[in-house]
Amino acid sequence: MRFFIELSYNGSAYHGWQNQPNAISVQEVLEESLSTLLKEKIAIVGAGRTDTGVHAKQMFAHFDILTKFSLEKLKYKLNSFLPKDIAVHDIFIVNNEAHARFDAISRTYIYRISSYKNVFSYNNSYYFKKELDVDKMNEAAKILFNYEDFKCFSRSNSDVKTFNCNILKAAWTFETNELVFKIRADRFLRNMVRAIVGTMINIGTGKIEVGQLHDIIKSKDRSQAGASVPGYALYLTKIEYPKTIKK
Repeated sequence: MRFFIELSYNGSAYHGWQNQPNAISVQEVLEESLSTLLKEKIAIVGAGRTDTGVHAKQMFAHFDILTKFSLEKLKYKLNSFLPKDIAVHDIFIVNNEAHARFDAISRTYIYRISSYKNVFSYNNSYYFKKELDVDKMNEAAKILFNYEDFKCFSRSNSDVKTFNCNILKAAWTFETNELVFKIRADRFLRNMVRAIVGTMINIGTGKIEVGQLHDIIKSKDRSQAGASVPGYALYLTKIEYPKTIKK
């Protein structure tokens, strides 16, 4: 049978979601915990990758197992077994063909920017000293809807087959003394959100004009876009699936 697991994690201590040979990942910790509790080797497939330091308020993964077990008991045991920076919220049965990555309809990220030095949020919000023109940044955000190919925001030497993404929402808002960028799309390229935010900061500070974003996207050249902002202020907040995946 196939199961989906819903979890959240603080990514500060991890080198991203995906397993890596010489660094600790969220996937590795979760797989080891599941394998220990279920007494067999468990491999999980995540809904996507998050980079080093990036957090997830909602992440999904799937795993297969034939052994019967209590979903509630496993959830309770996992939360007792896992470190304090990873929490399991739900485990449920899905169709055997359901896939955590490929069946996702949309993903939502937020990026948090603080305009003042806050000793309590320095490791989860990007402190940016210069004043930002949020109106121009929102004007630039609207430009994203006109395009599908976002190679200019993708990590160099990426092995993806397509750079096309359908952006469904992109906007800047103020929330409790922070500037928050919220973006939703059917899929994201590696480093994409951080590169978009870095480019929009250049627009917000007047380093480049709003209209130049058209040229940057059309160039399909990563060097034309802004620098990537730090990962610790980025959060994967929501992943949507069709209701038909559940049994």
